[in-house]
Amino acid sequence: MIAVTLARRAMATRFELVLYGDHAPSLQAAGEEALDEIERCDAQFSLYRAGSAVADLNARAHRRPVRVDPRLFHLLQTARQLHADTAGAFDVTVGPLVRCWGFMGPRGAPPSPAALAEARDRVGMQWVALDPDRCTVRFLREGMMLDLGAIGKGHAIEQAVQLLADAGITRALLHGGTSTIATLGAPPDADAWHVGIALPPPSPASAPPPPAAPAPAPALRNPVLRVCTGAWAAQPPADQAPLAVVPLRDASLSVSAAHGKSFEAGGQTCGHVLDPRTGHPAAAAHLAAVVWSSATESDALSTALLALGVGGLDLLRQRRRALKGLVVQPGAGGPAPFRVEARGIDVRV
Repeated sequence: MIAVTLARRAMATRFELVLYGDHAPSLQAAGEEALDEIERCDAQFSLYRAGSAVADLNARAHRRPVRVDPRLFHLLQTARQLHADTAGAFDVTVGPLVRCWGFMGPRGAPPSPAALAEARDRVGMQWVALDPDRCTVRFLREGMMLDLGAIGKGHAIEQAVQLLADAGITRALLHGGTSTIATLGAPPDADAWHVGIALPPPSPASAPPPPAAPAPAPALRNPVLRVCTGAWAAQPPADQAPLAVVPLRDASLSVSAAHGKSFEAGGQTCGHVLDPRTGHPAAAAHLAAVVWSSATESDALSTALLALGVGGLDLLRQRRRALKGLVVQPGAGGPAPFRVEARGIDVRV
């Protein structure tokens, strides 16, 4: 069986893809089309690209209903449902808060109480009118801003993997920045893709967010997989051993961390993931992971868990009984620097 690996930069991160099959040109063509789809999603959903559909909505939707592409409309419908399912912890209208805290620029800073209150008044999916008959979007308050950063990458990966399946690919793994991974089938000679979740870094303010990466398990000795693993080695040191190893087959895994982009203020670390319900940085968890059938939803739900904390695991499983997840919280004293709660995932610490 032939393995083909591809990579491309989009959405301010690196996407990597490994496919297995019997015909290299067909694998190459399918992989390139999948990566092209990610670029198409980026062009449509990016908040920062002038002329993107989302940028156009943010500029005009407070004045009149704006007709959008059916795919974007469906994604916003999904975002509305996720907003309801997470009790408001996931909200794509969080843009004014992101800007208020300075996370749209090179350096963040705490906002004044007045600026924060003004931004909070412009956040809420209840202020977005979606008309399915006309496929239009209207903001009911001036100054609203969509930010699809917590769902767009997962959606792009899901669309790309669907293209691979439509092309007849049955064995593939695609990840974006190692924070969301989606799979088809399993690699040769294995029953699943085994994916490792890294331990939280000891200093969240100075370290990048803990990634999800194909795990250094014996079943994954194939050197092709190491192309997708970034820093993972075949036999990692003990201090790099994964927090958990998750088998994936026709499923996705997303990992979110609060301090990937952060700043220090008043002796506290302020992370870039904001709780739309309070307007402040999410503080209920250091790290959260979700395993689910949809990469669109796993991306959004892992972000929501940073605000919901451990209680969010059971909340999410009320509507998605097969959902698996874990939450890493600060330790309650003693030798352990953190504590982990998991549902359906075997934790190694």
